[in-house]
Amino acid sequence: MNELLLAKDISFLKELQDKDSQVFIYVLELDGRYYSLSGISLIMDTEIVEADLDSKTLISAAGEAFKYQVLIIATGSTVLRLSDCGLQGANSKNIFYLRDIDEAEQISQALDAKKTAKAVVVGGGYIALEISASLRMNNIDVTMIFPEPWCMPRLFTPGIAAFYEGYYANKGIKIIKGTVAIGFDAHPNGEVKNVLLADGRALPADIVAVGVGAMPATTLFYWQLNEEVGGIKIDGLMRTNVPDVYAIGDVASFYSKIYNDVRRVEHVDHARRSAEQAVKAIYASEQGMTIEEYDYLPFFYSKTFDLSWQFYGDNVGDTVLFGDTDPKSESHKFGQYWIDNGKVVGVFLESGTAEECDAIGLVARVQPDALSMDEMAKQGIYFALCVQGHSDISLKGLKKRHSDLPYSP
Repeated sequence: MNELLLAKDISFLKELQDKDSQVFIYVLELDGRYYSLSGISLIMDTEIVEADLDSKTLISAAGEAFKYQVLIIATGSTVLRLSDCGLQGANSKNIFYLRDIDEAEQISQALDAKKTAKAVVVGGGYIALEISASLRMNNIDVTMIFPEPWCMPRLFTPGIAAFYEGYYANKGIKIIKGTVAIGFDAHPNGEVKNVLLADGRALPADIVAVGVGAMPATTLFYWQLNEEVGGIKIDGLMRTNVPDVYAIGDVASFYSKIYNDVRRVEHVDHARRSAEQAVKAIYASEQGMTIEEYDYLPFFYSKTFDLSWQFYGDNVGDTVLFGDTDPKSESHKFGQYWIDNGKVVGVFLESGTAEECDAIGLVARVQPDALSMDEMAKQGIYFALCVQGHSDISLKGLKKRHSDLPYSP
């Protein structure tokens, strides 16, 4: 796939370092040598099947015991599989999920073997949209199916979704909404043949990619740790209710200072920042120091085709869409504000510059008073730039720009 980069030759890694140090670090992490160079023992192919937090002991599937002084739970999420729902033929060959590097390689190998394949993507969310774009960029015939009235409804409003659905359609991706996959037909060799839909249709498919969500992997710690909103409850220092046990990333349910509620976030940005917070908190505890509590501003981003969007804040309240939302437009620059109780609490922006993306992040952080709906629509991104120009608060240190991230999804 276009986005997949693996390197095993250290000389090639050095070349990457000369060109882009961020890419070098990421590839080196995947290669494993980053850990040994950093004094970290990386134990692979070892599944932990039991956790006894009272005795500070972890037990592997092979029966090996690991004692710890401090434990950081970073188990992430487990992908939802259609076979778990009992769908007919869900274990057929060439039905793929995308949760790790091995699965990405399997999809890549399938594309190499089937140059003119028909692919069906089950799902209409974040992962499904990115997989669909990647498949189409590899000249694969793509059909998306999902039950919701528009794509990515957890974040997108109908106005935002209409642009992306139109843009994907212009790229040749077929979208079927309002129905679900209820099973699969397979060839005699076990490879998937058709995707069976609830509305009676059968879609021919050589490859099926499934992106219908994930569940936080907390099973190991049932009855030992407090949970809330589906994850392990932590405080502002990433600490659970058990001493010396911390939780980060997808599994962590944290108190949001900015929104005064408890939430769980599934995204790489939160995973990195919560990990940093946990390490700082552990070090501070050892040194007898204190640090500020976690104060996370929700941030999501995606890059597909020549599109690149960012979202900061909370998607609640009234909405104001602005800019050019024509899927056929060459500029396709547009955005949306979310206004709650007279305050701008969230901002979405497609195809923004680095300065504009910094500005929308600042708006979500400071939550300025909104203008009238008509005026907000008229000003568009200019409103955010004005807030940035009149604020003595900087996003520096709070958010990295999208272009500065180690990799793009």
